[in-house]
Amino acid sequence: MTFERFTGNNAAIALIDHQNGTMGWVNSIPLDEMKRNAVMLAKTAKILNMPIVLTSSMEEYAQGPLMSELEDILPTEFAARIKRLGVVNAMDDEHFAAAIKATGRKKIIIAGVTNDVCTVYPALSLIGLGYEVQVVADAGGSPSKMGDDMALRRMEKNGVTLTSTNQVIAELAGNWSTPEGTQIVQQVIMPVLQG
Repeated sequence: MTFERFTGNNAAIALIDHQNGTMGWVNSIPLDEMKRNAVMLAKTAKILNMPIVLTSSMEEYAQGPLMSELEDILPTEFAARIKRLGVVNAMDDEHFAAAIKATGRKKIIIAGVTNDVCTVYPALSLIGLGYEVQVVADAGGSPSKMGDDMALRRMEKNGVTLTSTNQVIAELAGNWSTPEGTQIVQQVIMPVLQG
C-alpha cells in the first residue's frame, strides 16, 4: 500500500459538534486540551485554505452552541454550519453529506465530540463510501476513557487512520519553510508552546 500524504490541496476537514454543552460531557481528555486542539485544526485549515465543514446538533438544547472560537477563526464556515436536529450520524443528514461531497475531496480529516457517538459513525460511513479518513483523536473525546478507547479501536479496525493534532498538522504542512508552513508555526504551534 502506498502512502499519499494528506495535504491542504487534497484533504478537507470536518469538525463535528464542538459545542459548549457537549464538550462538557467529555472526561477522557482535559477540556482545555481538546478545545485547543480543535482551534489548532481550524487555524491550520484556514491558513492552508482547505475546505472545512462545521456541524452541530440541537444547539437549542443541552448540547449548546458551537464554541465561539470557531466563529472567530472561520466566520463563513460557521455561518454555513450544518445544524442537525438530533441525527446521530452526521452522514445521515443530507445537508452534511452534501457539504462533504461538495468539498470535492476524498481525504477527510474528522474531529468530533464525542468520539464514541458523534465521530465514530460518520467516520465509518465515509470509509464505507470509499473515502480515506483520519480521525484526530485528541481534538475530541468521550464521557469515559473506556468509551473513547472502544470508539477509537472500532474506527481503526474498520480502516480509519487515527492521528493526533500535532501529527496531522505536520502532515498537512509538509514543510515548515514554505510561506504556509511558516504561518502555521507562528500562528498555530508557537502560541501553544509558549502558552
